[in-house]
Amino acid sequence: MKDSVENKYLVARPIYSEDSFTADHEIVERHHTSTLDLLKRTCSCSSKKAKAIAISFFPIISWLPTYRFKEWILSDIISGVTTGLVAVLQGLAYALLANVSPGYGLYTSFFPVVVYFFLGTSKHISAGPFPVVSLMVGSVVASLVPDSTTININSNSTNTTNEDLLNEQRIIVAASLTFLVGIIQLALGLLRIGFIVIYLSEPLINGFTTAAAIEVVISQLKYIFGLKVSSISGPLANFYVLESIFTQITKTNIADLVIAIIVMICVYIVKELNNRYKSKLRVPIPIEIIMTIIAAGVSYAFNFKVKYEVNIVGPIQKGYQPPVAPSISVFQACIANSFSIAIVGFAVAFSVAKVYSIKHNYTINGNQELIAFGLSNILCGSFKGFAASTSLSRSSVQESTGGKTQVAGIISGLLVLIVTLAIGYLLEPLPKSVLAAIICVNLKGMLMKFNEIPVLFRRDKYDCLVWVLTFIASVILGLDLGLAVGVGIELLTVVFRVQFPKFTVIANIEKTDIYRNRKDYSDICEPKGLKIFRCPSPIFFANSTFFKDKLIAAAGFNPLWVLRKRNKALRKIKKLVKKGELHVTKKGDICTAYDYIDSDNEDELDNNRIEELDQPINTNNLPIAIDWNADLPNIHVPKIELHSLILDFGAVSFIDMSGLKALKGILQEFNKVDVDTYIVAADYSVVEKLKRSSFFDDNIKTSILFLTVHDAVLHVLEKKGMEHTLNMDLHKETDNHYDIIGDGIQNGGLRGRNETRF
Repeated sequence: MKDSVENKYLVARPIYSEDSFTADHEIVERHHTSTLDLLKRTCSCSSKKAKAIAISFFPIISWLPTYRFKEWILSDIISGVTTGLVAVLQGLAYALLANVSPGYGLYTSFFPVVVYFFLGTSKHISAGPFPVVSLMVGSVVASLVPDSTTININSNSTNTTNEDLLNEQRIIVAASLTFLVGIIQLALGLLRIGFIVIYLSEPLINGFTTAAAIEVVISQLKYIFGLKVSSISGPLANFYVLESIFTQITKTNIADLVIAIIVMICVYIVKELNNRYKSKLRVPIPIEIIMTIIAAGVSYAFNFKVKYEVNIVGPIQKGYQPPVAPSISVFQACIANSFSIAIVGFAVAFSVAKVYSIKHNYTINGNQELIAFGLSNILCGSFKGFAASTSLSRSSVQESTGGKTQVAGIISGLLVLIVTLAIGYLLEPLPKSVLAAIICVNLKGMLMKFNEIPVLFRRDKYDCLVWVLTFIASVILGLDLGLAVGVGIELLTVVFRVQFPKFTVIANIEKTDIYRNRKDYSDICEPKGLKIFRCPSPIFFANSTFFKDKLIAAAGFNPLWVLRKRNKALRKIKKLVKKGELHVTKKGDICTAYDYIDSDNEDELDNNRIEELDQPINTNNLPIAIDWNADLPNIHVPKIELHSLILDFGAVSFIDMSGLKALKGILQEFNKVDVDTYIVAADYSVVEKLKRSSFFDDNIKTSILFLTVHDAVLHVLEKKGMEHTLNMDLHKETDNHYDIIGDGIQNGGLRGRNETRF
């Protein structure tokens, strides 16, 4: 062990010197020069680069020529047909969430699929309506076109009812909003800022989608109970809707309620069987489609609309309408909502695509996904569709039924096309309560995310706080404002994490060169008089004061307070020596002034003299040597055992001017009370910042920098003549420990654990 320690001394030297900075600058300049030359050589045009650009914007060029027709086509056809049936049903259902006629949901299930086939980078997601996005669109539609809106739309039909005109106005708002959402997504994709999705963490998304699921359920209650409830949007809208429903509960349409209950029970049971026996079922039982066909047939056969006043889907326009220009007035009224819808829609789609890309080992491009969905929404909005994203359930069907590529997606789109052009009229007798029931049952997965709360509380309370507050804000204020509140809370948690990090005191693990938190290990060795302080975050204006406070707490004393005490004591000693009342003998210093009173009252000093107490201790021209840790005659000075303080900056990614000022100030204060300070494992950029900012001077030199903690420890032991300490283990932290709490330090006594708390 001794030989290994001696060998370590060969590297236990400062890693930076004055000359090393000049050499480093030359290396950096040569590196920048070579990088610029490389960029100049690589920025020329070529056919290969043109092809790469074309493939990046049209991914179909890369995968379609390599399509394994014989191996994949059958699986894609089966997957496409199954997904198409689900897409038809979800298009009709989610149109109710968007506050438009169900038939327009078929447009949203078709156009985005076609565009994504050419431009998308995921092989498995199914582009189309998504309940949360549809609900956000519906909230905007309800706010701009409430039920009491005065109709001022020109129509070619003289027999058009007010209800038809109201629906037409609503689809214009939804289509214009969708067009604007597409423009925003396209712009973000072209500007290559797809990384914006990283600001929506998983807890935030889960809290937001769970709140959206609650709002979806509330919005569908009017169809389940067969009540007429006005569309309400804005803060507290959910509570107003519930109030309206419960005040009309006695007017419930029993037929609608019974139909909804039967559908929910059947769909729930079969979906549970699908999950339990999914390994044995090649294709899940399409219970939603089966129930839809049965309900539509029974409703038509028994004329539910007339006999029981059941609210049905109604006329579905055959074919596609010509494109329409978006409304500029809608653009002006919903720019903020469109931005939130664009971000949420992309975040959901990208998250689902990422799941399947990892599962099947291929890559997706976030910026290209933005472009694909942007153009999808622009085209969809032009043809009176509403905003599209992707659905986890629909994508799961496409992937689980054997879909290999987006050929399955385009086949599902062709099935939606057939329904729209030819057989859509068969769905006209379908009760809306059936669609509402199917929507509510399919929200089970989103509602089950409540189970995450206790898990997050145990693992990370900040993430739990983001989840809960985002959920509450979205339920109370609405989805658009709730998302904004959630992002704000998430950013605040980042600020708090960085502003109040968990500083630790670390020590050596016996017989190794590894240093870890003292509370995590039992065999810990900490040389006497040496503290190693680990800083786990950047040091900047927001946490510089907190850093100083925690460093003082770790040291166990305030160096400025000790310095003032020593300077006051030095004044008294000089007075006693001058009066001849303090003598130096072989037994030590003896004070002969027995009536001398040691006063600690600093109020008797004026401001100028208090400032003098902060100056370095000057013992020049003093005939005696002072040991501040010895017992001084009739003079009380705080004793400190700390002689060296090592700052582990391995996790400090940057430091600003406020942090520099705080760091230099606290290091100078420790140096004034004869505590040597060292900085280890600092990143090169941090060291460069220190150098450029004139951090180093005659008092703080570059020699305090070391490569590793162990190098600095060995240097301290050599300097203090304690080379044997690590080998002999003279100061093990077994029974005694210190709990550092707030700004003070408490001796833990014999509580039998090794722990440092901040």
